[in-house]
Amino acid sequence: MENPNDISKRILTLKRTFNVPVKTVWEAWTRPEHVAQWWGPKGMEVKVIQHEFKTGGHWKYVMLMPDGNEFISEGVYSEIIEFEKVVSSANFKPMTEGVILQALFEENGDKTNFTFSVIHPTEEYCKQQEKMGFYNGWGSAFDRLENFVASH
Repeated sequence: MENPNDISKRILTLKRTFNVPVKTVWEAWTRPEHVAQWWGPKGMEVKVIQHEFKTGGHWKYVMLMPDGNEFISEGVYSEIIEFEKVVSSANFKPMTEGVILQALFEENGDKTNFTFSVIHPTEEYCKQQEKMGFYNGWGSAFDRLENFVASH
């Protein structure tokens, strides 16, 4: 019998190596003025509404859609280890709710190994999110992040 709590069946992960030091990637991920420059797919304007970067702190970003609608992403930080790890709950209304985001930052000389995972409440939900375009959506955002850190 399979364990319904098996995290390996509820997680989607993207890995990147950025050609900049870990401090640069960390600041791009944790400073609101930087987040607004890369969060979301190419061409999307992002407004940082709330950004309390501390354990228990809330974050809320709004992406302005071309049709005038707003796409809201928000959550609460549950674990922060400087230059290493950020864990947060996350809701991306109306598409994704009740997930956990985990961003890992690993120094690799003058480069940064970055691992981003989203943990879903169920295996079914995880599969649904993958089909909805998880890798393309986050991949596009991380392309923007890569361009942002390369220019700063």
